[in-house]
Amino acid sequence: MNSIRFVAMSTEVVEALQSGQPDANGQTPERHLSDGDGVPCRHCLIDVPKGEPYLILHYRPFPEPQPYAESGPIFLHADACPRYAETAATPSVFLCREDVLLRGYNRENRIVYGTGQVVKTGDIVSAAQHIFERPDVAYIHARSTTNNCYQCRLERGN
Repeated sequence: MNSIRFVAMSTEVVEALQSGQPDANGQTPERHLSDGDGVPCRHCLIDVPKGEPYLILHYRPFPEPQPYAESGPIFLHADACPRYAETAATPSVFLCREDVLLRGYNRENRIVYGTGQVVKTGDIVSAAQHIFERPDVAYIHARSTTNNCYQCRLERGN
């Protein structure tokens, strides 16, 4: 395999949340001002700059609830931002962090045991390519190593 794609949250979902639609817990997203330290937007995949408004909300990056459908808090820009292009280029949101948790999932959206690993951010692409060598892995989640928060999805490149 030659490449992977970093896939951000869909604009349709983000715009609904930015307009006040309820999150995965049925709550209205909370609005705050960024202190500029570690507030990664899951749509544009950059940190929300200091002083800009952002949302905190509960997110489940799976199509339906099931035992492996992890959910938790994420951040989004409170106002419209461009969606990160689906490319193999490592998003800037990872470049200012030391490491990331990668975990593979199958077509039934279940964890593929043995795929979870903490990797240095500079090794994300090569580690993901290695995980994708397993035919039972449909996609990978990148998650925070400190809080297990969802960052983005990785898919096989085109």
